Amino acid sequence: MAKKIDEEALAEAYNRALALEKSGDVDAAVAAYEDVLAIDPEDHGGAAVRIAAMGRGETPVKAPDAYVETLFDQHAEVFEDVLVEQLGYHVPMLVRQRLQALKLGPFKRLLDLGCGTGLTGGALRDLCEDMTGIDISEKMVEIAHEKDLYETLFVAEVEDFLDDNDEEAFDLVTATDVLPYLGALEPLFFGAAENLTPGGLFIFSSETLPEETFAGRAYMVGPHQRFAHADAYVRERLTATGFELVEVSDINVRMEDGQPTPGHLVIARYIG
Repeated sequence: MAKKIDEEALAEAYNRALALEKSGDVDAAVAAYEDVLAIDPEDHGGAAVRIAAMGRGETPVKAPDAYVETLFDQHAEVFEDVLVEQLGYHVPMLVRQRLQALKLGPFKRLLDLGCGTGLTGGALRDLCEDMTGIDISEKMVEIAHEKDLYETLFVAEVEDFLDDNDEEAFDLVTATDVLPYLGALEPLFFGAAENLTPGGLFIFSSETLPEETFAGRAYMVGPHQRFAHADAYVRERLTATGFELVEVSDINVRMEDGQPTPGHLVIARYIG
């Protein structure tokens, strides 16, 4: 049985930690977030990610599942308005543009990892015969379901789904805005490889930072609590998991505090 969380104590501890972080008192903020983790070990509020964003503690290998699920469940109803209209997120349309420019497709089976409300599914619907969407947030999947874009939808954590799936292989796997919630990329890349047909395409977006900021690290949590990945690490892990690069494009993933968020749109082919 999971321990019941004292919601009142958790809210008080989390608000205290946020206030200390905002005031710039890093040591006190880290200690306060550690109090949050003691109350809520599953980390629905992403305390571990916030500690890492302040440059303290060990960088987690991924954002906690409970945090990602809670974050997107809470924002599902306003997700598209905030992300697309306010933050200028157009990665799904960039995917479509690059596929068409490179004359890739049409595709038989698409697996849309982190499908959310179906933005990528909507952008690629006419290029794919059969579409499967996966997302950890049940509320996001409910909205995607209402759009009637996908033949199949699952509520699941992406890496778990890739590991457990024994359905027919896909010839296109997309992961738009998934990497900012993952640090280590091996499970995702291996999982994508295992679910692709030979010659199938894997397309994903990532966020990055100036090379010197990584200080030799493969990935880190950036100032907005999302993971950024070093370009060399992404390329090396793709090669190690059986992919060849088709194209890497520099993109603006989204606006944040009025500033562009630099990133990459990567198209890789599975060659085994």
